[in-house]
Amino acid sequence: MTNTNTKKTDWRWVICSLLFLATTINYLDRQVLSLTWADFIAPEFHMGHNDYGTITGFFSLFYAFVSLFAGKFIDWMGAKKGYLWAIFFWSAAACLHAGCGWAAMHITGMESIAALKSVEQGSAAALAIASVGVWLFLGCRALLAIGESGNFPAAIKVTAQYFPKKDRAFATSVFNAGASVGALVAPLTIPTLAKNLGWEAAFVIIGALGFVWMGLWLYAYTAPQKSKHVNRAELDYIEQDNKGESAAEVKEEETKTIPFWHCFKYRQTWAFAAGKFFTDGVWWFLLFWAPVYFKDEYGYEAYSAMGQALIFTLYLIVTVVSIFGGYLPKIFVDKRGMNPYAGRMRAMLIFAFIPILALFAQPLGAVSVWWPAIIIGLTGAAHQAWSANLYSTIGDMFPKSTVASIVGIGTMAGGVSSFAINKGAGMFFTYAGENTGAVHFFSFSGTPAAYMIVFSVCAVSYLMAWVVMKLLVPRYKKIEL
Repeated sequence: MTNTNTKKTDWRWVICSLLFLATTINYLDRQVLSLTWADFIAPEFHMGHNDYGTITGFFSLFYAFVSLFAGKFIDWMGAKKGYLWAIFFWSAAACLHAGCGWAAMHITGMESIAALKSVEQGSAAALAIASVGVWLFLGCRALLAIGESGNFPAAIKVTAQYFPKKDRAFATSVFNAGASVGALVAPLTIPTLAKNLGWEAAFVIIGALGFVWMGLWLYAYTAPQKSKHVNRAELDYIEQDNKGESAAEVKEEETKTIPFWHCFKYRQTWAFAAGKFFTDGVWWFLLFWAPVYFKDEYGYEAYSAMGQALIFTLYLIVTVVSIFGGYLPKIFVDKRGMNPYAGRMRAMLIFAFIPILALFAQPLGAVSVWWPAIIIGLTGAAHQAWSANLYSTIGDMFPKSTVASIVGIGTMAGGVSSFAINKGAGMFFTYAGENTGAVHFFSFSGTPAAYMIVFSVCAVSYLMAWVVMKLLVPRYKKIEL
């Protein structure tokens, strides 16, 4: 039960820190594959860029499909139990990746895992091993997608429960920074684990972190109205948006939900989905392909000191810069008197211009490899700031009981675009590498030209998303049940 001390408690930030930790673990689990792929997994399984594009692309596609229902599952199960099931499932799936080598050995009839790697490249046996490997990793990624699809619907639902509207973008940017921190810690830990203990150990050790988080969540989370850690002063602050509403209206906001298929009749749903569709693919391309890019274009392995420094710098920029993105609309609301939705859209327009810098990543790479790292970092930071505000528009306009469902729908749209860009990039890079004279863009040819084209798509995606969102929902309009 809520305590009655007069000084406001800050338990909402403890809850936010757990959301941050869960998101950090979420992204660590996703990054294990990208940071062990080129140097450890691909040589063992005789796989190439197209195989990698298939695995990452279909992960995004399956993630998109299950996300459509994950949000509804979280709304039905509740934030506490739903989050526990999600992180348990994805942590178990992350650990399961470690068995792919063992399974491939038995399926192909090899006497040892070392024998897999020693097969002659390009031989029939190597092609068979690659095919088996693709299917094994696809299976593990599909299971990972089922669990991870629950993270953001649950986190956004909890944020809507624990924070007033004016603070939600900042709170979202704080926990969403876990994505950047996970990506920041990953290159410093995962390649080292893989090099010293084997790539399988990297999956198991990182995957096990989720089970630790489950214990913390069981202890800490209760709805604010029932939490012994939240006093009346903090609860009044959390519920300030309910002033002027009757108890019946507040209860309806908390409990009455919109039937799932009815969600699609609202422009607000399509606006959020469009914001995710145009931009999520950019983030996933940067996340999955940055280590491969630095090896392809500049020859730096993920476990090398320079490779780790480049990825660390990239995500340090993302982490530090993106947190301020959630604070910007708060300034517009508090200082300019704008409503939360208008403040978020103003902030998102500012962030939408920053990815244009991606046009210069490839050209400036000829000057120094640090330029692409910095520019990709700034693009990633813009995405995270954009994403924090985009997620918060849901809490502005939909009842709390439906928030996770809308997040799931938008995540599905983002997953579809992620599949398209990851699978498309893998095919495109393979084609460009094998047919150097066939791909030209600006002054580049071959694979560098292919990277330049993809960076150009990334550069304009956010402005396109903002325009579509503004056309669909030009001004704030709350959904009335």
